[in-house]
Amino acid sequence: MSGPAPHHGGVTSAVVVGAGLAGLTAATGLAARGVAVTVLEARDRVGGRTHGIAAAPGTQVDAGAAYLGGRHTELLALMAELGLKTTPTTMLGASRFGLGTAHTTQDGRFPPLNAVALGDLFEQLAELTEAVRPDAPWLTPDAERLDTLTAAEWAEQNLAHPDARLFFPLFLGEMMAADPAEVSVLHVAFYLRSGGGLRYLNAFEGGAQQDRVDGGAHQLCERLADRLGPRVRLGEPVRAVHQDAGQVTVRTDHGEHRADVAVLALPPLLADAIEHHPALPVRRAGERTARGCAVKVHLVYPAPVWRDHGLSGWSVNARGPLLSTVDDSPADGGIGVLTGFVTGAEAHRFAALDPEQQRATALRQAAELFPMLPDPLGCHVTDWVNEPYSQGCYAALLGPGDWLRLGPSLTAPHHRVHWAGTETSTAYFGLMEGAIRSGHRVVAEILARR
Repeated sequence: MSGPAPHHGGVTSAVVVGAGLAGLTAATGLAARGVAVTVLEARDRVGGRTHGIAAAPGTQVDAGAAYLGGRHTELLALMAELGLKTTPTTMLGASRFGLGTAHTTQDGRFPPLNAVALGDLFEQLAELTEAVRPDAPWLTPDAERLDTLTAAEWAEQNLAHPDARLFFPLFLGEMMAADPAEVSVLHVAFYLRSGGGLRYLNAFEGGAQQDRVDGGAHQLCERLADRLGPRVRLGEPVRAVHQDAGQVTVRTDHGEHRADVAVLALPPLLADAIEHHPALPVRRAGERTARGCAVKVHLVYPAPVWRDHGLSGWSVNARGPLLSTVDDSPADGGIGVLTGFVTGAEAHRFAALDPEQQRATALRQAAELFPMLPDPLGCHVTDWVNEPYSQGCYAALLGPGDWLRLGPSLTAPHHRVHWAGTETSTAYFGLMEGAIRSGHRVVAEILARR
């Protein structure tokens, strides 16, 4: 004798657009409660902004989202459910800095710049961060001024010391893959607050970058998709979403999919590129919403040889393309992987180079930073700036005016359309944790429909 049918508020079917962490979290949550689910993904893979690439036979590295910390409770719970484990981000040894005419080596991650100037920078950022309302940034005191001002303009007005001005764009690039000219001060303050605060976001041990998913974060989506099987349809970019009183119709190049509700788990620029009928009352992106400026470079070596020289693999550099590097070698020690981050305005310049130029400039800089490096076994470049079905990474960058115009409708359903994605989460915006939380929120919304 079967048990009672799951309660789902009268919703019996759903189409989920986007097979990243948010979309697949929503899809598996709905399916577990008896809702018939179809997932439509434009790419030929699942994962969204998580993406694994082969650095060596049997070894995958994270070309997209990678790091997590102890506060990322929903991500850790999902990993436990899926049988995945963490591996620590290795930070033993000295750091390298290229912030002047010469490269320097010193213990710790604090850059060899004027400590008073950087302390003042961080104090000012902390004041902004503590004042923002994380649940509703548009209601922050002085929100209109803060949302009108770009981070670059704020720096011009508030950072007097050249060392603070030098470091500020490097810090924003590392934290949120942002060019200071493209984001509002309100968004910077919100992003830092949403992620757990400046200290937590910036920390390895005990912070948001403490661990990685052993074997790669892409496994999260692959294992969620395995649960859904043929209900996940790849290579089906969505062109239009039409609604009437009784259903929603999602149109792709291959046909139509009808359901009671749709979940659009997409970055805002992609959501706006879809034809909506009836039209959206408020667009998902503003005129100055920008794509996250990130390119990831993985340099693969026979071993993490920098460790033999007392170096951690961590570096910070004022000159690109590699504005920072980190040791992402697998835990088994089979190979050495040095990951370079190309962010902000530098990401656009680097992405415009041809592959040979990208390889040459990255290897030249790596050799300057770590002269002991042998010839690499491989060089892998992942360009998120020009990725058509992500429109940037780590997340969309909200520009001047965006939070005031877009914030109040961030999660409000559009009739039968619900919104998911890390950009809809006011907790851990831009991170894997935010994506998963948005998926859970959407499941609750849909089950509560009448």
